Amino acid sequence: METITTLNQRLVEHYGIDSSTGQPLFRIVWANDELEKRLVESIEGIVLLYPEVREVRKYPYLKDLHVLERLVVIPDINAHELPTSKLSYEPLWAYRGTSHEPIPPLWPATKFIVDTLYATLGKKSLRSYIDSEKNTTEEGRNQRITELQEELFGDETEIGDALRYKEGIVVPPNYKKEN
Repeated sequence: METITTLNQRLVEHYGIDSSTGQPLFRIVWANDELEKRLVESIEGIVLLYPEVREVRKYPYLKDLHVLERLVVIPDINAHELPTSKLSYEPLWAYRGTSHEPIPPLWPATKFIVDTLYATLGKKSLRSYIDSEKNTTEEGRNQRITELQEELFGDETEIGDALRYKEGIVVPPNYKKEN
């Protein structure tokens, strides 16, 4: 598995940087570490007399996972919310599974997400993602699904998952059953 630094470098190599600021157009960050200066009107449920700019967690609703962000220009209508900058990294994808469990960022998935965004904006084609001949038959599709499952979940076992989610029981090797 590639490191986040390597993935971020690949994002710069494939999609570039903003010419005016030199910032990457896309980046992967750890959600828990991200803060932003935002205009707030209340603090912990207490309404302030005058709104003030405070540094707050950017993703309080995302914990312990990576986020793919895109650098965007803040629209004038939202400029009062982030008064300290004209550009902002906004979330494009949270790396989590169907049960909201964190999953590691992988380059093929990251590239597919960005390419899909560009395709919807009309900037790029998804032609390179057309299924190969081996995926056109039932047997080929099943083989490809098996390969993807092995790539994504190959190191997981039912026992490992049960222990990870605190649903398993560990029996020490010196345990002796009493009658």
